[in-house]
Amino acid sequence: MPEISRFFGIIIRMYYNDHAPPHFHAAYQEFSADFDIFTLERINGNLPQRAQQLVLEWADLHRSELKEDWELARSFCELKKIEPLK
Repeated sequence: MPEISRFFGIIIRMYYNDHAPPHFHAAYQEFSADFDIFTLERINGNLPQRAQQLVLEWADLHRSELKEDWELARSFCELKKIEPLK
């Protein structure tokens, strides 16, 4: 699963040809969660509250890039790295 961003110990990944709805995977320590790209709703898993807040802040800033990477992943194309949260 390609890593598309990493910040504050959080790793953001996306699977190739993954199931709908369009989403990304976030991992922090032993926790992981999936987030809908369009609504930013957590659709699976759990993260500590602060880590989830950081993921949502990052995703809101980079939603168009996440949508683009989703389309690339659906086509089995190389995903683009997305700038980390600073």
